[in-house]
Amino acid sequence: MSNRQITRRSFLGGTAASAFAFTVLPGCIVRKGRRLAPSDRLNIASIGVGGKGTSDVRGVASENIVALCDVDWSRGAGNFKKFPKARKFKDFRVMLDAMDKEIDAVTVSTPDHVHAPASMMAIKMGKHVFCQKPMTHSIYEARMVAKAARKHKVATMVGIQGHCNEGPRLVCEWLKAGWLGQVREVHYWTNRPIWPQGIGRPTDTPPVPKTLDWDLWLGPAPKRPYHPAYAPFKWRGWWDFGCGALGDIGCHAMDAAFWALKLGHPTSVEAVSPPVNDETAPKWSIVTYQFPARGNMAPVKVVWHDGDKKPPRPKDLEKDRNLPGGIGGQLLIGDKATILAGTYCRSPRVVPETKMRDLLKTKPPKSIPRSPGIYAEWLRACKGGPACGANFVDFAGPLTEMVLLGNLAVRTAKKLEWDGEHMRVTNVPEANQFVRREYRKGWTL
Repeated sequence: MSNRQITRRSFLGGTAASAFAFTVLPGCIVRKGRRLAPSDRLNIASIGVGGKGTSDVRGVASENIVALCDVDWSRGAGNFKKFPKARKFKDFRVMLDAMDKEIDAVTVSTPDHVHAPASMMAIKMGKHVFCQKPMTHSIYEARMVAKAARKHKVATMVGIQGHCNEGPRLVCEWLKAGWLGQVREVHYWTNRPIWPQGIGRPTDTPPVPKTLDWDLWLGPAPKRPYHPAYAPFKWRGWWDFGCGALGDIGCHAMDAAFWALKLGHPTSVEAVSPPVNDETAPKWSIVTYQFPARGNMAPVKVVWHDGDKKPPRPKDLEKDRNLPGGIGGQLLIGDKATILAGTYCRSPRVVPETKMRDLLKTKPPKSIPRSPGIYAEWLRACKGGPACGANFVDFAGPLTEMVLLGNLAVRTAKKLEWDGEHMRVTNVPEANQFVRREYRKGWTL
């Protein structure tokens, strides 16, 4: 595949988070000759239909599933069987070219390193895009894909399901009501990684499974022999393919505070971890971001803990109550009160519970529109409804940039001063090699 030429439509070529922006598109939109009204059914193609792709395809099954693409047809077999009328492909580029006039929208549920090439090609062809988190594999990709989405005016959504739920909206409304006062510190923690990290490249070369096109699986990543240490699930820990624990959980965990506190670009980031190699992320890390004042909001320190590391117990937490375990949780620590919630901001509560009950006596109004659910919200936007909350341009792109910046600090083991507008580390020049990656021949944005 590395020598296969890309077809004519392939890959031709900074925004601050706007937490409460809801853009309304026209009630009828034209996509490659098809006029779509809100009552119409979209023609959807799905890229990556095993693993997480299984639920993504089925989440939009109220529409017409016209094409399914997976580099491993054994992994995709379940959805191939469920949607027998959909055309099957292994190469998303071939699929998009062959079915350009038939496809209105695309879901992307591949490993991280293919998110940007697949999303970008679809966007430049005028397709709406739903992409799993993290939105991209690099900071540069996040900026470029968001820019393209703005230019082509397509409906986009990143698979941050918590952003569609009640929890983040409550946190926004509670902060707006002044419940916490000034928030100066935020902590996240997770049990990730739950796959091997801190390891080197395997040296044996087992045969490639007969159903897998390994060259297509590699996509833009440097060529290397197949090994089950990479696929189907363990790719997350490898720098060439995934973004480690931050890539897996960071967009979920950091969503609510990024939204409520209007965080935007940090000014610096630093990390502590075991020694890092060039192949995989470490077994654990603690990453500290510093954000400046934003309007009337105070500067904030944001700390990420992975590998089952946890922050100190907040002083307001009852003695018989523990910090959430499992996937993890989050703390927003203000001058007046502290919020404790799960990773996806499920069931946020002010601690202690006695204070929560007192505050609920004057509960603020619901000032933020509620979501119909992650898939319904995107489908509604594709048909001319309000823009998705976790759209590429206003929210998910800037959030992804912030999350992935943490990996620059992990990989360099140095405190980095960050110029967010220009996507540049100003004090450690060698860190900038990780802002943007080189693509293998035959692949590009």
